[in-house]
Amino acid sequence: MNPLPALQYLGRLTLLVAVAQLAPLVCGLVYGESRSTRAFLISLAVTALVGAGLAFGIRTREVVYRREGLLIVVGGWVLASVFGALPYVLSGTLPNPIDALFESASGFTTTGATVLIDIGAADRAILFWRSFTQWLGGMGIIVLFVALLPEVGPGARFLYRLEVPGPKAEALQPRVHETAVILWRLYLGFTLVETVLLRLAGMNLYDALTHTFSTMSTGGFSPRNESVAAFDSPLVHIVIIVFMVIAGTNFSLFFGLREKRSFAFFRDAEFRFYIFILTATSILVTVVLLLEETYTEPLRALLDGTFQVVSILTTTGFGTADFELWPVFLQAILVMLMFVGGCAGSTAGSMKIMRMFIGVKAALREVRHLFSPNTVTRIFVGDRPVPNSVANTVAGFFILYLTTWAIGAVLLSIGTPDLVTSVTASAATIGNIGPGL
Repeated sequence: MNPLPALQYLGRLTLLVAVAQLAPLVCGLVYGESRSTRAFLISLAVTALVGAGLAFGIRTREVVYRREGLLIVVGGWVLASVFGALPYVLSGTLPNPIDALFESASGFTTTGATVLIDIGAADRAILFWRSFTQWLGGMGIIVLFVALLPEVGPGARFLYRLEVPGPKAEALQPRVHETAVILWRLYLGFTLVETVLLRLAGMNLYDALTHTFSTMSTGGFSPRNESVAAFDSPLVHIVIIVFMVIAGTNFSLFFGLREKRSFAFFRDAEFRFYIFILTATSILVTVVLLLEETYTEPLRALLDGTFQVVSILTTTGFGTADFELWPVFLQAILVMLMFVGGCAGSTAGSMKIMRMFIGVKAALREVRHLFSPNTVTRIFVGDRPVPNSVANTVAGFFILYLTTWAIGAVLLSIGTPDLVTSVTASAATIGNIGPGL
């Protein structure tokens, strides 16, 4: 492996993080927050200096291959988290560097877990940056990097495959750069539409932007201590539900709608299963909430139940109700949803419905082979056959994911005597969900 081209591109990616800090800097100037404005000026300068040193100090035209691509992807997320933590430390919001790094990493990875106790007490510029990091990480800073820098060349395909979630990274155009541009255009378009709708629903521009950033990225950060529950407006909740569902959908389906002018969503097996899970679980939760008399108003039970189901399944992590006060059966349902996630090719985290789909069919095939060992069967998703190599990759992913979750739960139990807390915290962080029990 030749680390020089990887370091050069990591420098450019660091410069991208520096440019991104201009947005919260403007926010600080608008609201007259001198402390946070000064913090972003210093952070921007330091980040740009390091980025420029790597990007322009290294002279090489070496091609990026798989190993260099792995270094860029992993190093990119690490550097973004490190330099994204500087404003928290410099502004005094989180003076402990470990806490600041946690908040930054939680933002860029769209996990949504936080160490801030009184969120509303922080400067607006800091909270804007907190949500903006989620928006950048939602579609992926590496995908944005590929979209902005077509000169990456053949290495762009490696970066795209390593970054885009799902068992198979689907390219929408022959050139990966064009695919990345399309994905970001769709992402920007939905961001603008949701922001406008939230403004029309009664939010101010600041709240509309920050909640849109966290919705489209399925991140879940909110500048309010009460999360979305701070807005006692059914219309606001409905708009956010709709866009959480959109963010959890495979973006290639929206591209097909735009290019082919055909509504092919319900011809997609994964999308049908996704909507079925959302609908069936929302109805079940609503019925149980009413039967257990947790709610007495059917419409409110339906709205809060649907919101929490969509929020957990899409790994957004927003809240309109304290589901820890719900019946234990419903808490168990929500924990199960933490392991499912949204569609492949979406901004949602966790295992992904496509992997679940393939995994269940592969397991059923193995059961069938126990009774009919000579039977030759293939796995299909819709009318498309799934290669055995993909099925094996999905099986390996399941094992790695569940093993990591179990190890995380054991390690967390050392400092947390409550088993429920450690188990759900591990599931919430590895799945980029945020809230646990």
